[in-house]
Amino acid sequence: MPFKIIRDDLTRVRADAIVNTANPHPVIGAGTDSAVYQAAGAEELLAERKKIGDIPVGKAAVTSAFRLNAKYIIHTVGPAWVDGRHGEEAALAACYESSLELAGKLGCESIAFPLISTGGFGYPKEEGMRIAVDEINAFLLDHEVEVFLVVFDEKANSLG
Repeated sequence: MPFKIIRDDLTRVRADAIVNTANPHPVIGAGTDSAVYQAAGAEELLAERKKIGDIPVGKAAVTSAFRLNAKYIIHTVGPAWVDGRHGEEAALAACYESSLELAGKLGCESIAFPLISTGGFGYPKEEGMRIAVDEINAFLLDHEVEVFLVVFDEKANSLG
């Protein structure tokens, strides 16, 4: 199945699963996390997210998608950029890997990702794009799923 990089608002993409760049604690964060909560229905989503509790960096957990055009929201916690020598690359790769594995277990035929950690967490966009593409392509070698990498700004879109 195809892998597409698109410029859009993640909350408007139609897919079986939408990946949220979640706060590690069950609170509404900034950026993509806030947008996902607002589009899905903040109170309902937060109540379900609180049942999960904390999510470690690089791991993923699932909730209902509520008002999004999806069945599920897969919440993953990306690494904050320090200097590239504190395990950031492995942690970011794990976000994509754990989210894709969870989508597979859920029987998803499509999944939409933001460019994880490249906003408020400061991960360099070029490096974040490379890791996303590498992890998604590796997964697609053995799985049939439609994957969208949704970029919001012009600079990130030009990297694809």
